[in-house]
Amino acid sequence: MDNVDTGTGRVKKNLSLFLSRIRRWPEFGVILAFSTIFVVFSLLAPKFVSLRNLTGVFTIVSELGIITIGVAFLMIAGEFDLSVGSVYALCGFLFVTLANSFNSVLALIISLVVAACIGFLNGTITLRAGIPSFITTLGTMMFLRGLMLAVTGGRSVVYNGDLIVPTMLTRFIGRGFRPSHIWFLALALFFSLILTRTRYGNWVFATGGKKEVARAMGINVNRVKVVNFMISAVLAGLAGIIVINRFGVANASFGTGMELEAIASAVIGGTFLMGGYGTIIGAFFGAFLVGMMRTGLLMVGAPAYWYQAFVGAILVIAATINIKLRRLGM
Repeated sequence: MDNVDTGTGRVKKNLSLFLSRIRRWPEFGVILAFSTIFVVFSLLAPKFVSLRNLTGVFTIVSELGIITIGVAFLMIAGEFDLSVGSVYALCGFLFVTLANSFNSVLALIISLVVAACIGFLNGTITLRAGIPSFITTLGTMMFLRGLMLAVTGGRSVVYNGDLIVPTMLTRFIGRGFRPSHIWFLALALFFSLILTRTRYGNWVFATGGKKEVARAMGINVNRVKVVNFMISAVLAGLAGIIVINRFGVANASFGTGMELEAIASAVIGGTFLMGGYGTIIGAFFGAFLVGMMRTGLLMVGAPAYWYQAFVGAILVIAATINIKLRRLGM
């Protein structure tokens, strides 16, 4: 009998220790929320768990998630990028325009180089002029969106180029899966490894956490931030190119509000608003949660505007929790 009691006590102790450890995972909260919402939608809408719907959700999540990776990477370094939605639309429009006249691979390269230049300008202006990145990228967002509307007159541009890049990015590869799903998973893994296993990842955390200490350690804080601005812009541009290859058309209105969805996904995933803390895996699940809500609400018959209400509410809630955790020194 004593042996049974001892064994039971040991099991309880080990279980308690295990639960204590997983609660310390940065991604624990978002994974728990993701699992709960997945179960709720599965019960409310049985077709939610069909392969067709899940691959459709994965497609939406992949496009949002690629942007979220860049946004989270930049936020960890202590900066914001509100221009990602406009860069998303601009690169898609630029890709279609160039690919219709030249080669789609060349159009892809040029579009991503343009995105990198926009990120470089955002970072340089922010750091040289001492302007908050919120203001700099807000201005870039409005300028690029207005420029595209002025050039296109609001009209869509249809893709008539070759099939090389569309095949690389969006053509079905079987049972509803697309190459964009693989790109998203690969990029999430790549940037997660950079953040957690490389010296540059340590520089990113140091830059966003304690800038003066990072400088004293010899880290070029400004260079780290500019590089991260460029990463954010390039990933936004790539997501925009993926989307227009899926739809076969580009429009200046594409990506409107995408910056808030990406920031919400990153914050839900545990990225601190003030920088210095966050994970790409958390951002990954944050994007999944936001994308899943978009589809799930429609499947249970909720009006489309409830999704916007959800994003706004969850952003405020997550930001509040974010700040409280920051004050507790987590």
